[in-house]
Amino acid sequence: MKLVFCGTPQFAVPTLEALPRAGHQIQLVVCQPDRPVGREQTLHAPPVKQAALAAGLPVTQPEKIRNNAEFRAQLEALAPDAILVVAYGRIIPPWMLELPRFGCINVHASLLPKYRGAAPIQWAVANGDRITGNTTMLLDEGLDTGAILLQQTIPIQPGETAADLFTALSTAGAPLVIQTLAQLEDGSLTPAPQDHSAATLAPLLTRDDARMDFAAHTAQQLYNRWRGFQPWPGAWTTLDGKKLIVHRLAPVDETTTAAPGSITTAEGKLLVACAQGSLLELLELQLEGKRRIPANEFLRGHHLGPQTILGL
Repeated sequence: MKLVFCGTPQFAVPTLEALPRAGHQIQLVVCQPDRPVGREQTLHAPPVKQAALAAGLPVTQPEKIRNNAEFRAQLEALAPDAILVVAYGRIIPPWMLELPRFGCINVHASLLPKYRGAAPIQWAVANGDRITGNTTMLLDEGLDTGAILLQQTIPIQPGETAADLFTALSTAGAPLVIQTLAQLEDGSLTPAPQDHSAATLAPLLTRDDARMDFAAHTAQQLYNRWRGFQPWPGAWTTLDGKKLIVHRLAPVDETTTAAPGSITTAEGKLLVACAQGSLLELLELQLEGKRRIPANEFLRGHHLGPQTILGL
């Protein structure tokens, strides 16, 4: 097929690289503009642009696409068979949805209609799911509401973080796209409407999502949320009014009658009581304005006891 590829982050790169190997012609790669990065605010090209240029593919980076007459004329002149959208980060306008004969095909990192939205990988891990996957679908004007083409399932391992799962889903998504295009071309694939009544949302993460609520969540739930919120926004609480970032933690196979947020220290270990009498071990911490250190070192510099309550 003649294709236009829309994508921006590393998640989209394996699919971009797989398409030419499968015999498809990428007429144009569309990604978001270069963004300033770091303290020096140096402009940095997104991973999709870097991969496209390395492969000798033409790249465009429009700031806006909905009412961009020049960009629209460019795509209409190309007349692609399909437009692939993989983590592009822009809403595809109606004129673009209607342009290719096979439609705009999106890869979404969940088993739709579950986890519609911007952060499906993070919320699947944070909610303790054991299975997730990729869905190829035809884009429409809704939020991940288009008809499903193909799906694949991927297991979520007990200690796996969202960052780990990003890599697994990104790699697995590439052959799913190739299969989707092949079946669309030979007419063996019929789009299936989603069951909208079963839809759940995966909204964009905020810093407040990372705040640890020891009364509302068990130790396992807090561990799952920490896994899901890697590398950002992580997990944090407060100690004596100061922000305390928890870089590493693990649920403990013990119970307590202490109030949620209460601290227990023993043999260099720092344990905090959570919902339903569960216990969470804090392994590596960073108090506001300080460096990150192991729990045993943290305990040597801070006098903590049963009277200490985290999160107040």
